[in-house]
Amino acid sequence: MDDDQLLRYSRHIMLKELGYPGQLQLLESSALVVGLGGLGSPAALYLAAAGVGRLSLADFDTVDGSNLQRQIAHRTADIGRAKADSAADAALALNPEIQIRRLRERLSEEALRAEIGAVDVVLDCTDNFEARDLLNRLCVETGTPLVSGAAIRFDGQVSVFDPRREDSPCYRCLYPEGTDEDDTCSNRGILAPVVGMIGTLQAVEALKLLADVGESLCGRVLLLDGLRMEWRSIRLRRDPQCPVCGSRHAAD
Repeated sequence: MDDDQLLRYSRHIMLKELGYPGQLQLLESSALVVGLGGLGSPAALYLAAAGVGRLSLADFDTVDGSNLQRQIAHRTADIGRAKADSAADAALALNPEIQIRRLRERLSEEALRAEIGAVDVVLDCTDNFEARDLLNRLCVETGTPLVSGAAIRFDGQVSVFDPRREDSPCYRCLYPEGTDEDDTCSNRGILAPVVGMIGTLQAVEALKLLADVGESLCGRVLLLDGLRMEWRSIRLRRDPQCPVCGSRHAAD
């Protein structure tokens, strides 16, 4: 690191658990953020600010006026722009030293598998079960840690699924029958800061995985009740019969 980087990341370097080696590890690491809405906006911005060296930002949608209530990576002037471009510009404005790939198109399964296999961690910031299920399956196949977040109304949840660990569950272990596709922010509403809280926690978990510090949320689901401002942590065990991760461990 040069002098400018030592100054930029000085508050990280002061942390005994992270220090210079951990920050260097972040600078040499890579992450894929899928979905650049309410969750992906704070997650991407914090990963950029923290110095994750290579970010891939994926979203095929464009910025809409209704997004601006909560999707803080985008501005009024960005309406109509690709979210991948808007978020990338915001991230680079924070930290021009990092590298960013802008993935503006809907990726095929093969292309998404390649993107996932090329990074150190994936952040699932999408808003529908089909996308979450696909990301989970591809992360299990490639052995890539997945940081999953979701938020609706006043509630949120975050967890980590790490296929590198034999005891790790996957997203399908949590939702074996899927979820209600109508249960989205567009249909049910969302208090703006709630997605910010969950997306920020996703960034925290991703940074811990990349720097190999602390204890991740693997095997736990952290739940937020924003109306009562209560947090609850529940244990989640791997399902040996899971159609996604069960067969992989059985093969091992």
